[in-house]
Amino acid sequence: MFDLRYHVASLAAVFIALIVGILIGVGLSGRGFVSDSERQLLNARITDLQQRSDAAEARATALTASRKAADSFVARAYPALVRERLRGKRIAIVFVGSVDTDLRAAVVGALQDADAPGFARLRALRVPIDTQRLAAAIRARPALAPYDGAQHLDDLGRDFGKQLLLGGRSPLVEALAPVLLEERSGNDRKPLDGVVVIRTADPQSGASALFLGGLYAGLGRAGIPAVGVEATVANASAVPAFQRAGLSSVDDIDQRTGRTALVLLLGGGAVGDYGVKATAKSGIIPAAPAPVTARGG
Repeated sequence: MFDLRYHVASLAAVFIALIVGILIGVGLSGRGFVSDSERQLLNARITDLQQRSDAAEARATALTASRKAADSFVARAYPALVRERLRGKRIAIVFVGSVDTDLRAAVVGALQDADAPGFARLRALRVPIDTQRLAAAIRARPALAPYDGAQHLDDLGRDFGKQLLLGGRSPLVEALAPVLLEERSGNDRKPLDGVVVIRTADPQSGASALFLGGLYAGLGRAGIPAVGVEATVANASAVPAFQRAGLSSVDDIDQRTGRTALVLLLGGGAVGDYGVKATAKSGIIPAAPAPVTARGG
């Protein structure tokens, strides 16, 4: 919807430029540089291009009005769509990179609008991975020997991701938290009902990419809804990485449509990729599932 509006506006600009060029040609023709038949052809082209320009401008105006109507509808429908969808559910937020306060606020706002008590747990991973410190931490714990070596980074990331979401004691997380976690808050004791993943770091390569690929897979296979989110404007989209790992994705979390999609996904909506970008293969928002009563406690 957004790209088409700008495309129409750019077409109108092209038409105007063509008209100006033709007018210059007609001016030259009046000085004897072109024949009467050529002048008539140029005038006909001016009329045709003017009509196209007017039509393009009308479409741009209609699209703007449609966008405003859609925004108004979403604003009115949003509270009813999300109300009580996540009541009592415990949701974790995992940042890959430092915490972005705006993105955190957008996610927490959506959770609270859906009657979840904010986030139950927040973790921010330190990337790129310091492989030397990581290897030293692993070798200091004999029980972690199966993860020693670059060839096991994918397995390590997967199991680390799963344990981030478990309630109770998580030996792997506790052993490697000083190396891998930049920030942590919230209650570790109870299991979770969903997880939101936000990548704020640049795309990684080498050892960090291997670990993160495993991490995303671990989060996506933990048996609870797992959703990767980003803002409408992102320097480098993380959606392809989320897709490869089997996570759902929302690419416009800074908009009401994105927050609606997040709530519906965490509430049991169909796994998929939602939003307004080309990567949103599943549409803008998932179909609204019937509300499910959360676990007590």
